[in-house]
Amino acid sequence: MSFQAHKNLQISVYFLLSLIDKVNYLTKGSQFGNLIVMESYKLRKLFLDFFEERGHKIVPSSSLLPTDPSVLFTTAGMQQFSLYLSGRKDSAKDFGSKHLVSCQKCFRTGDIEEIGDDTHHTFFEMLGNWSIGQDENGYFKEGAIKYALEFLVDTLGLEKERLFVTVFKGDGNIPRDSEAIELWKKYGIPMERIMECSKRDNFWGPVSDTGPCGPCSEIHYDRGEHLGCGRTDCGPNCDHCKRVVEIWNLVFMQYFKNEKGEYELLNQTNIDTGIGFERLLSLLQGKSASYETDIFADFISQLEIVSKTRYDDNKKTFRIIADHIRSSMFLISDGVEPSNLGQGYVLRRLLRRMIRYSKLINLKPKFWIEFVLMMIDKYKDIYPNVMSQKEEIIETIKREEEKFEKTIQSGLGIIEKMVDKKEWSGEEVFDLYQSYGFPLELSLEIAKEKGINVDVNGFNKALEKHQDLSRAGAEKKFGGVGKDSGEVGAKLHTATHLLHSALRKVLGSHVKQMGSDINAERLRFDFSHTEKMSPEQIKEVEDLVNEKIKQGLLVKKEEMEIDKALASGALAFFKEKYPDMVNVWTMFDSDSEEVFSKEICAGPHVENTSELMSFKIIKEESSSAGVRRIKAVINQ
Repeated sequence: MSFQAHKNLQISVYFLLSLIDKVNYLTKGSQFGNLIVMESYKLRKLFLDFFEERGHKIVPSSSLLPTDPSVLFTTAGMQQFSLYLSGRKDSAKDFGSKHLVSCQKCFRTGDIEEIGDDTHHTFFEMLGNWSIGQDENGYFKEGAIKYALEFLVDTLGLEKERLFVTVFKGDGNIPRDSEAIELWKKYGIPMERIMECSKRDNFWGPVSDTGPCGPCSEIHYDRGEHLGCGRTDCGPNCDHCKRVVEIWNLVFMQYFKNEKGEYELLNQTNIDTGIGFERLLSLLQGKSASYETDIFADFISQLEIVSKTRYDDNKKTFRIIADHIRSSMFLISDGVEPSNLGQGYVLRRLLRRMIRYSKLINLKPKFWIEFVLMMIDKYKDIYPNVMSQKEEIIETIKREEEKFEKTIQSGLGIIEKMVDKKEWSGEEVFDLYQSYGFPLELSLEIAKEKGINVDVNGFNKALEKHQDLSRAGAEKKFGGVGKDSGEVGAKLHTATHLLHSALRKVLGSHVKQMGSDINAERLRFDFSHTEKMSPEQIKEVEDLVNEKIKQGLLVKKEEMEIDKALASGALAFFKEKYPDMVNVWTMFDSDSEEVFSKEICAGPHVENTSELMSFKIIKEESSSAGVRRIKAVINQ
């Protein structure tokens, strides 16, 4: 028998055994008794329907690109509700209810190195419900606990006898959460399955340095003794096994951490909960990893066929490819482009990591296209923008693959000459980064595989030296635009302000900045507007910006207190995140003193708009629900 025929037989047998295993699982029932086995789309719907029937308003997922400039990505379901949770906005006014429920897209960069194990993903979904402020219909700890047990036990069929909960044991001036302990006991969880934990495990938030926060109760589920470590103290948060897994976190938001680091009682109390969707789905389908649930099952099976290798022999590689393709698809659909800064750098790192791992199982260039289409088909009804951005997703990955392919061979050739060394210097690794497009993380992975040490501090010093030389005069920008500098950055900052003002004059004062990004080639600007701009409107905006460039408006910078800046009429759409002192940039006609633009911004700008020479809109498209996106360039 030929090698190829032997491999095909192996794969066929593997598929047959997998099918038999699945049939046995479905016909004999799960090891968890009355637990309901369901596909992913049913679980999402069941959760949303459960809370909608109990008076909650379903709120669509927000973008992975947050309006809060202090964070890189949306990492939790509560982020789009932060102003409501802190009492600065009224959810009843904006959503028609103080009780909300959502399935939120999330992305966490801290998990990239962990991808390949059973539990970690970069992109994931979070199910959550909220009660914002208590009124006659509001609920706090008791309501949250009651709903959680109803959903897990009565709706999903989880055994209450397998549930464990953790609660906050108190720390300093923040007391023990005795109320939560008594409520769990009231609803049938005995004290022997209630564990009191420290602030590190059972106190949530705030997301940034200040903000709403509070003690939490995590709900864990015992998957069975056969998965345990055998230790007598095995249970929630066990460091030795994954027998007991966390499935739901109930945050009792009752404090506010101020700028002094002190915890004050909030004027209102809130419930903020979060379920890791993929983890719960794994539990319901009796799988140790979500890569083996229906989310990825067809993906993994097809990858086995294309690569002619078995998943069981290459779990880490298969999982990295699956995770990174899905994550990249969602980042691109929400407007991220590969670059060497910020969000774009994360996307570039994912794509290049995916490409590198695909080579380990001999996949050909563009293999990923069919897998992107599989993922789009799987999510198109839940997140429609992945379908509307299909061509952009494919073209973006294709361009990045072509760029990487041109440099990776040269870079790998250099690395092959370095494999006999015991350590790579910071300068060597930086040269790989700068000259061959190798991110530090990729070099670290290769070095780890070869047993080579890397001087990371030396790399950081070389990078810092390079930045000091090439980015003289750089200023850290505010408002979600990232970090840019030099002449090009200053011009594009100025162009962004001109564009913003022109949009408000052509489309209306409802237009406000929802996010932006600048790199060395173009600007990208997201703004609130519900309709596609007509060609006439695009031309009108473009002409108005060019008129002001030709007119040569003076650009004036003033430093003032935030309250005075707002009172002066300066535009600001991230008020809760600005420091006490801000820079206000005004663009005005020196003859008439007529102001065209006035905004708070911490980025660099030119002294006169004539320095831009010309402005061109190259694309206008949808970014997300109610948000449009413009990409534009200037003549430098």
